[in-house]
Amino acid sequence: MGREQTLAGRLLAEHLVAGRLEPGTEIGLRVDQTLTQDATGTLVMQELEALGLDRARTELSVQYVDHNLLQADEKNAEDHDYLRSACRRFGLWFSKPGNGVSHPTHMERFGVPGKSLAGSDSHTCAAGALGMLAVGVGGLEVALAIAGEPLYLRMPEIWGVRLDNELPPWVSAKDVVLEMLRRHGVSGGRHRIIEYHGPGLACLSAMDRHVIANMGAELGATATVFPADEAIRAFLRAEGREHDFRDLRAGRDASYDIEEEIDLSTVEPLVAKPSSPGNVVPVREASGTPVGQVVIGSSANPGFRDFAVAAATVRGRQTADSVSFDVNPTSRQILVELARSGHLTDLVAAGARVHQAGCLGCIGMGQAPAPGTNSLRTFPRNFPGRSGTADDSVWLCSPETAAVSALTGVLTDPRDYAAEHHLAHPRVTAPARSAADPRVFAAPLPEDEALREELVKGPNVAGLPDFDPLPDEIEGPVLLKAGDDVSTDEISPAGARALPYRSNIPKLAEFTFTRIDEDYPKRAADSPVHFVAAGENYGQGSSREHAAITARYLGLRAVLARSFARIHWQNLVNFGVLPLEFADPDDSEKVRRDDVLCVSGLHRLAETAEFTVRNQTRNEEYRAKHQLSPRQVDVLLAGGRIPQLARALH
Repeated sequence: MGREQTLAGRLLAEHLVAGRLEPGTEIGLRVDQTLTQDATGTLVMQELEALGLDRARTELSVQYVDHNLLQADEKNAEDHDYLRSACRRFGLWFSKPGNGVSHPTHMERFGVPGKSLAGSDSHTCAAGALGMLAVGVGGLEVALAIAGEPLYLRMPEIWGVRLDNELPPWVSAKDVVLEMLRRHGVSGGRHRIIEYHGPGLACLSAMDRHVIANMGAELGATATVFPADEAIRAFLRAEGREHDFRDLRAGRDASYDIEEEIDLSTVEPLVAKPSSPGNVVPVREASGTPVGQVVIGSSANPGFRDFAVAAATVRGRQTADSVSFDVNPTSRQILVELARSGHLTDLVAAGARVHQAGCLGCIGMGQAPAPGTNSLRTFPRNFPGRSGTADDSVWLCSPETAAVSALTGVLTDPRDYAAEHHLAHPRVTAPARSAADPRVFAAPLPEDEALREELVKGPNVAGLPDFDPLPDEIEGPVLLKAGDDVSTDEISPAGARALPYRSNIPKLAEFTFTRIDEDYPKRAADSPVHFVAAGENYGQGSSREHAAITARYLGLRAVLARSFARIHWQNLVNFGVLPLEFADPDDSEKVRRDDVLCVSGLHRLAETAEFTVRNQTRNEEYRAKHQLSPRQVDVLLAGGRIPQLARALH
């Protein structure tokens, strides 16, 4: 009963509609709320069309516009109009451009302790800061949840992390999650829910917890959970929503599948070096590294405190002339609060460039750094090329480290700067009453009006492609051989060039894998049935299902890897791509690009989990296995979830 006494176990039990809470088995969960953003939401709305949905069947669903904000031409604006019309048609809330990044904005306006949230963004897990069961998944999973279907997951282990003592000056929540990444890397949380508990929580505000919960995605975790305690009550009170508070904590007899402790008093300023969030070292170890850009913002450091601390640090000073100091407010509400408090003036006077509220540089939508320079960011990710610069050098850090480094022009431990300049660590307090204005969100239309609403589709909003069922045999070349930790940014790039085509699969497909092999789309035209081979943790990072659907559009039928990241593995299945794992990991070294592989008997997926893959080029055989549930086997054999549903309806 110990697992059921954990907060994560309690939340899972309250939402369980199928399966048993046994790690490794498939479970189905009731979804109370959904979250979509514009980089993934356009596909979700197209999927709702394909499903023939009349009206959203969740308690609440919200569509945010926070990624594709730059309007260099008409494409992003077309998507925004389409999304607004789809929200009006299907009964969703709509958050217009400039309202802010989905995760902190959802936490401010809509998050409720104890509720479940499925979001088509991997950082949806940030809502766990409020005591929610929040899971990032592919867009089709969210579309199905909006239509009233359960969310299916592999039941995770519950990883309890006890926090003791308090953080020292010039160390903040970002350093805590970087410490977790330093210890465990980018796959340490795979198939786990991380539950933070212990007396150290007393020094972490609701938004501090958001910082840590958000980057659970970087650990590969299914979700992150914090208790809903007095810190959460205070946050909701400031937002005018104390009535949404529900006290939620682990039981006295809680026991965890995995246990760990962090003494907060021993945590020091940390930085993730290029080009992985798991490449973490103490700031002092890299001190003196020249910095050409410093960016503060993103869903990984979204709170008023994060900007106010930076503002207080640079107040009355001037940033180095070699540094572009960029500030991305994470919500319209926080931008207003920074202006009212005077912190915005301090930032601008110190040399900051203040941008609109949104994701921006975090998703490569502007603020691309110069090649050959180091960009220091309070962001969650620094995958190669994600910034929009092909040969980038992005480092991840806390607002404290970012602010002092902007002043010095080199990577600097904030404790050393403070000692040299006799600077006390700023102690800032968020406003007792936030600047929340609910009028900036468009509520769902009444159902009778919604049914008469016409969808607005510009030329760039294309339909979903049709996919055929899985054949009994797949034979074709390995068009791409990749290593470990390949991210979805490398499969389907973000950035200002590709993102505007998120609702146009044929055009977006032209960018597939080009960060790894720029000729892949051209070669795929000559090999309409092919494989990809990869190492560990294939598909880490973003939840974007485009990384599965565009490769499938180009002819990818199977991926053979050592292991898969959770969300991408599910996305592959949803679009009819077979995910197979090497039974002997060493066999992955034997496969080369252009080798012709063949695997047969696939219509027996439900009967056997192991297959023989023949390498016809090298006259070799490899054993491969799958971890599909019976439900997923049915999806895969149909060619994907949408073809499966379409056949069921007809």
